[in-house]
Amino acid sequence: MEKKKSVIPKLLGTLIVLALAGVVTLTQSMYSINEQEEAVVTTFGNPTTVSQPGLHFKIPFIQQVQKVSTVINGFPIGYDMYSEASIESESLMITSDYNFVNVDFFVEYQVSDPVKFLYASEDPVAILKTLAQSYIRDTIGLYPVDSVITTGKNEIQAEIKDKLIARLEQEDLGLHLVNITIQDAEPPTTQVLEAFKNVETAKQSKETAINNANKYKSEQVPAAEAKVDQILQQAEAVKEARISEAEGQVARFNAMYEEYLKNPLITKQRMFFEAMEELLPKMKVIIDDGSGSTTKFLPIEPLTGTEGGN
Repeated sequence: MEKKKSVIPKLLGTLIVLALAGVVTLTQSMYSINEQEEAVVTTFGNPTTVSQPGLHFKIPFIQQVQKVSTVINGFPIGYDMYSEASIESESLMITSDYNFVNVDFFVEYQVSDPVKFLYASEDPVAILKTLAQSYIRDTIGLYPVDSVITTGKNEIQAEIKDKLIARLEQEDLGLHLVNITIQDAEPPTTQVLEAFKNVETAKQSKETAINNANKYKSEQVPAAEAKVDQILQQAEAVKEARISEAEGQVARFNAMYEEYLKNPLITKQRMFFEAMEELLPKMKVIIDDGSGSTTKFLPIEPLTGTEGGN
């Protein structure tokens, strides 16, 4: 009887161990994958990818599972993401015109190949950050400080992104660059920052002055052109009038000259009397023919009329 009692605890212990072993085995045989997640199942060192979300089974103690998130992740360059404190060793750079500038970036990436992400390199994210810093400094060094701080940000971002994408394809780290953006760009000191603000203000004032000048030009040019047209029309009218007057005077002179050629003396006398009539309309004319008798004409019109008749 005592022998039977001693066997029962052993049997119960064995059953408990078997039950625990069964639970552990069952636990080791199952794993689940979320929506934005993939699993890498390694069998005797040979990795395969499982991407279907849900519950999956594996061979316990033989197959190993590592889960990899496929959501878009990111990291900052030049500042701490939590405290937002500047990290000068990452952000301080030199531009093509030998000026210093602090530039902060944010890099977004996504796992494109879980197997390569886990086994192609020891730390692919650290490699991506190193490459990003290298291309950032290289590209910033190609631009003047004014472009880095103001107008050239989009161009700089696009150039760095293209370089990084090409390099990641070459390295084949299992990572895909989603985007890289400039978060902030400013001179490293307060004095320089104020100087840049003054420069920017001056540029805005310049643009305002140019716009005002163009507006004034657009208002004044049509009025000036209209005035020019009016002056040209008036000048043309005066020109035509003077030409006509001159042609008339030439015609009268030619006619008089023809009469003069026919009878020079009479023409001279007629011209004299006409001139005197115009200058002295009330003048009395006395003609002495040498015979002792005189002839008076008052006014002068009859004489000129007679001479004209002759």
